[in-house]
Amino acid sequence: MSTPTRTESEERSASSGTETERVSPARRVLTAIGVQNSSLLLTLIALVILMSSLNENFFRTNNLLLIGSAITIMGLLSLVQTLVIILGALDISVGSMAGLASVVSAMVFTSTGSSAVGTLAAIGVGVVCGLVNGMIIIFGRVNPVVATLAMLATYKGIAQVISDGKAQGYTGADDLFIFLAKGSIAGLPTLVWVFLIVAAILHFLLRYTDIGRNIYAIGGNDTAARLAGININRYIIGVYALVGVVAAIAGLLITARTGSGQPTSGSEGLELLAVTGAALGGTMLKGGKGSIISTVLAVIILGVLNNGMSGLGVNPFWQNMATGSLLVIAVVLQQVRGGERRVGLPV
Repeated sequence: MSTPTRTESEERSASSGTETERVSPARRVLTAIGVQNSSLLLTLIALVILMSSLNENFFRTNNLLLIGSAITIMGLLSLVQTLVIILGALDISVGSMAGLASVVSAMVFTSTGSSAVGTLAAIGVGVVCGLVNGMIIIFGRVNPVVATLAMLATYKGIAQVISDGKAQGYTGADDLFIFLAKGSIAGLPTLVWVFLIVAAILHFLLRYTDIGRNIYAIGGNDTAARLAGININRYIIGVYALVGVVAAIAGLLITARTGSGQPTSGSEGLELLAVTGAALGGTMLKGGKGSIISTVLAVIILGVLNNGMSGLGVNPFWQNMATGSLLVIAVVLQQVRGGERRVGLPV
């Protein structure tokens, strides 16, 4: 009587089952978090430890809340920049849109005495700006970088013309603007809550809806997406309109924090920070890959870095150099991971 033997497939199954059982809990946690998020978390922890050792005031509650408030405006623009980049495009005009929305909100508030009307006017301006960007890209057949670079100057110019280049209005006595700038809910500043709510909405949109899946599909391969029946033009216009809305919210927060509409102050350089936040979070600049959670972690890293350098008395010019260096490093790592060949050199 012969003894039955196991087939090769059975042996492979048993072997894989044994390997699965041997996976440590820590490995499972890291797998669930993701490689990108794990790297960002480790970087953040190391940076916090470093800053805490150099500055004894770093871990004070007031300083941590200050970091949260400081990253809000940059963070909002980084979130929507992530959305645009995943789509396979870019928006260089987000800072100028925020500045224009800030001026409009303050001027309308001053003329009507209603913060609600000022808020709606700012959001309306943001939507219009986003739609204009999308239509130029679609109907003008212009590269998104060139189109939004041109509109960066245009929106900044409009804000400067209608404000005569000066801060407009005073919102420091209005309850809504005071609440946005200095209020808190459950111990967290209102600014932080605004950032977290927008992040949660965008994360849900990308991760759990058909809209999000289509955005990833367009960024990954627009030809395949078109053949699959996805209306790419509609998504481009919709995403850019959403960028306008969030940029307007950022503009409202600039108005609330400064107490007046700012045509350039407070919004200058936000374009670079927005792209840096998205790229540092692992959003692939060629589109099709990215995560809102990763961008949130990257924004926190930037906030901790800037706060730590300020606490140590580092010259702001060096802080700008650090931000630019981080963007270069993030892009280089993306190219290396993506297997891109060196430009101008043999494969």
